[in-house]
Amino acid sequence: MPAHKPHQMTASDIVRAIAAGKTTAVAVAEACLARIAEREPQVEAWHYLDPQLVLEQARALDRRGSIGPLQGVPVGIKDIIDTYDMPTEYGTPIHKGRQPQLDAACVALTRRAGGLIMGKTVTTEFANFFPGKTRNPFDPQRTPGGSSSGSGAAVGAEMVPLAIGTQTTASTIRPAAFCGCVGYRPTWGDLRCAGVMEASGSLDTLGLIARSIDDIALYRDVLMGITPEALPADAGAPPRIGFCRSPMWDQCEPETKQLLENCASRLAQAGAAVSDVELPAEFARIEDAHRWISSFEFARNRAWEIDHHWDMISETLRNNRIRNGLDCSEKTYREARAFAERCRLRLDDLFAGYDILLTPAVAGEAPPGLEATGNASFCAIWTTMHVPAVTLPLFTGPKGLPVGAQLVARRDDDRRLMMAARWVQRACA
Repeated sequence: MPAHKPHQMTASDIVRAIAAGKTTAVAVAEACLARIAEREPQVEAWHYLDPQLVLEQARALDRRGSIGPLQGVPVGIKDIIDTYDMPTEYGTPIHKGRQPQLDAACVALTRRAGGLIMGKTVTTEFANFFPGKTRNPFDPQRTPGGSSSGSGAAVGAEMVPLAIGTQTTASTIRPAAFCGCVGYRPTWGDLRCAGVMEASGSLDTLGLIARSIDDIALYRDVLMGITPEALPADAGAPPRIGFCRSPMWDQCEPETKQLLENCASRLAQAGAAVSDVELPAEFARIEDAHRWISSFEFARNRAWEIDHHWDMISETLRNNRIRNGLDCSEKTYREARAFAERCRLRLDDLFAGYDILLTPAVAGEAPPGLEATGNASFCAIWTTMHVPAVTLPLFTGPKGLPVGAQLVARRDDDRRLMMAARWVQRACA
């Protein structure tokens, strides 16, 4: 059932309510602006927000004759994604005041569908290690995750129902898991990244953060430029689930291990075919391959900033991603790429027996402190494999904070992943 307050509604509920004449884009925008005014001092999810511009857009949407698939839905946009009417500064003072002339493809498609661009959400510096100002909406003394920190926190704090992030390692799945949201990283190459700052083109994707898997499916279709097709109301047959502890299992907190073990048992009791999956031994090296690929490409993409503004780059970024990239030889880079592709082919074969894998999204609850964004290892392997992934807010940790569970599927099986994810969520409700 739709929530009573507009700022709590899902994107799908907002579209239906506007189409039925029960609310307006202006009313939804005003409710979200009020929620931002209430929560932003604690959360600090927004890098750029102009309430007057928001209301002007909302009034224009209410005047237009047609109802788009995202009609009146407020959307947060990560500050590495170009917007023609708002600055895009990449989370660094180097690009302060940078004003794009065009919208990124994903922003243009959002506007075409009737979406309301609410503002720019905080990113870590160049969508990498060094954190921005954003705090976890459930505990302001803890990280919201990164690099799409503002996008995860804005949805988690009920400021907007949808937000776009990106993912090169764990930049969508991790903040969604820490902030109690549904997060989605698509099959690599599906969603266009024109107008999005490139970190590592061999790994980058857009990432979507929402309140429901149905909203993820809706927004994915919009960004694919196709007519949205709602997920079937029937949850369908129970999926074949591989419980994959992954090579990073030892990095999980004990409580998270137990939550995932209990989840696997509960899904089996609900009718799913659940069995343990052990990845081939060489998959333990994928995280190293990811580091060399991402660092080599990132250091080349930031050549201008390195040459002209080295002192304005944080020591954290200089001494990690950039230094790794500059020290990486072309031979090592090529070998890492070839190794990753061999593993992708092996993973394709493994999926012959499963619809999805259940695996950790994060080590546990968002860690205390704002100096880092949390362990990214649980996503690096799947990001490098180019597979679609979803995190669902299924668990609560020992401190009462959200902990997400990650589901992954074979490349190009994004819709099957979403249907299975909804089945899992209903079974765990």
